[in-house]
Amino acid sequence: MSNAAFLGVILLLLGLLAFVVPVPHSENHDIKIGDTNIGVQTRHSKNLPPAVGIVLLAGGVLTLALGVRKT
Repeated sequence: MSNAAFLGVILLLLGLLAFVVPVPHSENHDIKIGDTNIGVQTRHSKNLPPAVGIVLLAGGVLTLALGVRKT
């Protein structure tokens, strides 16, 4: 398998995962009063925008087609 074909398969897998797997995100909200520190940590999971998955899938198909055609 050529390098271009391998890269195409990787891009295809990343494109499919972009639609399914949420990306975790956490934020810290801290207040410091004197020597006392009060904090709250919030966690969110958001999916990537669909455009990212579409671009990765299209790039994977194009790279895979070019990699297979060269050999």
